Amino acid sequence: MTDSPIMLRHAIPYIRLYKGKIFVVKVGGRIVGKRDSLDSLIEDVSLLQQVGVKIVLVHGGGPQATEMSRKLGVEPQIVNGRRVTDEKALEVAKMVYAGALNIDILSSFRAHHTAAVGLSGVDAGLITARRRPKTWVQPVGEAEGREVDFGFVGDIVKVDPRSVEHLLEGGMIPVISCLGADAEGAILNINADSVAEAVARALRAEKLVVVTDTEGVLKDVNNPGSLVSYTDVEEIEKFKQEGKLTGGMLPKVDACLSALKGGVRRTHIINGLKPEALLREIFTNSGCGTMIVEKRERQAYQQTELPSPA
Repeated sequence: MTDSPIMLRHAIPYIRLYKGKIFVVKVGGRIVGKRDSLDSLIEDVSLLQQVGVKIVLVHGGGPQATEMSRKLGVEPQIVNGRRVTDEKALEVAKMVYAGALNIDILSSFRAHHTAAVGLSGVDAGLITARRRPKTWVQPVGEAEGREVDFGFVGDIVKVDPRSVEHLLEGGMIPVISCLGADAEGAILNINADSVAEAVARALRAEKLVVVTDTEGVLKDVNNPGSLVSYTDVEEIEKFKQEGKLTGGMLPKVDACLSALKGGVRRTHIINGLKPEALLREIFTNSGCGTMIVEKRERQAYQQTELPSPA
């Protein structure tokens, strides 16, 4: 996209529209773990900052935490896609999320001459959480439900965005790992999608963009060509009732819905393995993933579409 003067010209209306606005970009561990994909994404994020968009990046790291656990001789416990975090798993989370992965992302920003600062939810009281109580679940593949103690897993109570706002005003990109703490300082592991949507709500962000390694919402999970380009809350709820949203896509969609209810204007789910996916989603009408909005915003979007590249 960026090497075409024609496409750049078509991006100008979007640049004007989003200059000075806040985007929260959440990137999953599978993208962070692929150096080429990570560098491509960071290049796109850096370009957005250069044209005046304020970016906050939130990252996960589940695959890397699983790999590190096994290297240390500890088999990770996953229940319905959620990681059980005992004391050993929490130490791994601290090493991986706030340590190796955060530094890897910062190094990529450094390579693209973009000022970025690593944070966790523990820094400056950014994220206050409470330990999740024992929860009754029906594990996939098990005949009966059971009570599960997720250990040091946190549910977000509040977000204090002042540290993030300070960095944004200073022209820097905050890079937030998915750890928080309770009021007494106990470290908690928090789902990265939840961190991203909570931060987006606290900042009154214009957009929440969830970058994953799969396509966005599909009408048929077995057909990549059935991608839903844009949709609204009511249609998403219908998809959920029909069982079209399962597995890892469900928490991502739920994060988008929560963000919309909290005042975020538009939310997106894109495949970060595709070159320039973020730029295409932001700067073209057709996009490349799924945009989820409130119904009234969908109607307004359809009535005031900006021109797509030729």
